[in-house]
Amino acid sequence: MFQHAKKLVSVFTSFALLLTCFYLAPLIETPTTEAAEIKASAAAEPFNGTMMQYFEWYLPNTGQHWNKLKADASNLKNMGITAVWLPPAYKGQAGVNDVGYGVYDLYDLGEFNQKGAVRTKYGTKAELQQAITQLHANQIQVYGDVVVNHRMGGDGTEFGNAVEVAGNDRNRETSGTYNIQAWTKYDFPGRNNMYSSFKWRWQHFDGTSWNESNKKEAVYKMSGKNWDWEVDTENGNYDYLMGEDLDFDHPDVVNEIKNWGEWYANTLQLDGFRLDAVKHIKYSFMKDFVQNVRTKTGKEMFTVGEFWSGDLGKLQNYLNKVGGTVSLFDVPLHYKFQSASNSNGNFDMRTIAQNTLVGADPVHAVTFVDNHDTQPGQSLTSWVNEWFKPLAYAYILTREEGYPSVFYGDYYGIPNHNINSLKDKLDPLLQARKNYAFGTQHDYINHQDIIGWTREGLASKSKSGLATLITDGPGGNKDMFVGTQNAGETWIDVTGNRTDKVVINSSGYGNFKVNGGSVSVWVEQG
Repeated sequence: MFQHAKKLVSVFTSFALLLTCFYLAPLIETPTTEAAEIKASAAAEPFNGTMMQYFEWYLPNTGQHWNKLKADASNLKNMGITAVWLPPAYKGQAGVNDVGYGVYDLYDLGEFNQKGAVRTKYGTKAELQQAITQLHANQIQVYGDVVVNHRMGGDGTEFGNAVEVAGNDRNRETSGTYNIQAWTKYDFPGRNNMYSSFKWRWQHFDGTSWNESNKKEAVYKMSGKNWDWEVDTENGNYDYLMGEDLDFDHPDVVNEIKNWGEWYANTLQLDGFRLDAVKHIKYSFMKDFVQNVRTKTGKEMFTVGEFWSGDLGKLQNYLNKVGGTVSLFDVPLHYKFQSASNSNGNFDMRTIAQNTLVGADPVHAVTFVDNHDTQPGQSLTSWVNEWFKPLAYAYILTREEGYPSVFYGDYYGIPNHNINSLKDKLDPLLQARKNYAFGTQHDYINHQDIIGWTREGLASKSKSGLATLITDGPGGNKDMFVGTQNAGETWIDVTGNRTDKVVINSSGYGNFKVNGGSVSVWVEQG
């Protein structure tokens, strides 16, 4: 079933699979009338799946984000957005100031007076549900962020034995066993057992980073515990990341998180998940978690994991270990974009897809340019320079491989760092994907600076087909084939970067141009 779901949101190299992707509905066996209407509407015409990450790290703490999302739903649909990735919707340790990754209570979606307020940074549970209803009414799927690696902001401390381990080698103990005071007591008194009566205690964690007794920060491994396996081998064993680290070898932890996943999906009528920090979580658990929710909800639940590594081999190993049940963000491609944007025109554009997930396994690749972790001010900052962003977005939006994700911070700007909105540059590319990026693809990835590709279009999608050129160096031109069925047509550059026109000759070729350090996307005029 999952491989079928992948076809519904990814674009394939095979023309036959492409047609299947476009015409089948994105939801299967969905129990609500609302979702059934989405299914019927989506099946009416060909479409390209496009995700938007609808947040950035420094959103203002106004509690109005869910309301903004609700008001923006019809605009997102018009842009060609078919799915929205929500920020973590539950209460974090910093209350209304928490982005959501410092997760405190997974069951508090802005409903209970905990951590100083009822609402989260983004608003209340009721406002979130209203936003999701509006998204669904506009045929937009909703993916919930799943942060289950750790807990933060405990309600009380407990004493227990632990041992310190080296930060750069978690398998090497650097102290003897001694008694520490850890924030491992989670009672959620504000929720008062609503939805779950589970209380988190010392035995449910295998590590922490703070000893309240002596105010010492270190990586502590609980006595009698082992780090979960299998996880990423960085730092010897990268199970521990932050806060109180969940022990996924503990059966009660496994059952509670699985139960929560089902509750989360049903409560918000989610259509899929984004899984946080999967390289730090026992690989087999995340596979079981996703499959359990799919079974219990009867929904396909498209799922993408964040395995943060530029090493393609690690991503492929993870996909193999979880049996291809999830997709992954294409971190290696992001790093290619960043490198190209910093290379002063000296990046070899012919290598843009080499050693990337979209190049090796496009069915499981979610492509992106930047996100909340790579934006300025974050620990993984690797920002793609503004001049190159339209080129990178043209790459992920107009090609057939991969499932593209558009970053809120690119589209709406990041005022906290004086980063302007790229809406005017991204809108034409989004419209190109929505209306023209269909049919057989032909690649012209044969020059160190100027690369291009074409899409022949589909007879069932009026005026579809396009030709894209990007260059990190001087401008130029390429003769590219767009199909004899398009012969005689006049094509224009929808980006507005070129104002001339191209007439497709009788052999189906056009001579397409691009300016230096720029992008042009050519489509049929009118």
